[in-house]
Amino acid sequence: MSKKLKAASLFREGYNCAQSVVLAFAEEMNMDEKTAAKLSSSFGGGMGRLREVCGAVSGMFLVAGMIKGYEYPDDDESKAEHYRLIQSLAEEFKAKNKTIICRELLDLQEGPDYFIPEKRTESYYAARPCEKFVADAAELIESYVIK
Repeated sequence: MSKKLKAASLFREGYNCAQSVVLAFAEEMNMDEKTAAKLSSSFGGGMGRLREVCGAVSGMFLVAGMIKGYEYPDDDESKAEHYRLIQSLAEEFKAKNKTIICRELLDLQEGPDYFIPEKRTESYYAARPCEKFVADAAELIESYVIK
């Protein structure tokens, strides 16, 4: 199964956008699924339903950091190269979806959303394009990082 399909499937299971992307790459990050799910749990709904940076994008960045990130604060060359990767991933996501901001992707009002998540039903999935964003992020991270 492709990472794109795996991430979309995880979203359909009820994981948030960030968790869906991160869990799809848990093996490549040498991370157990429980740790991957907990590490990325805060980033759903544009960071705890604040509707800021899309959770799928945050998940994509977490995966990039675990696989291609830098370790040492004085390694300016590696830091710059990693930030170049992150900016490239963001630009590619924007090219597909026009923005990386959750509220803009979902056409919501400014500000945080109610902290209690909506129940996942077929009408939820029909009304929310989040599954597509998760699939896009997984596809991008796979093409840029997993080679």
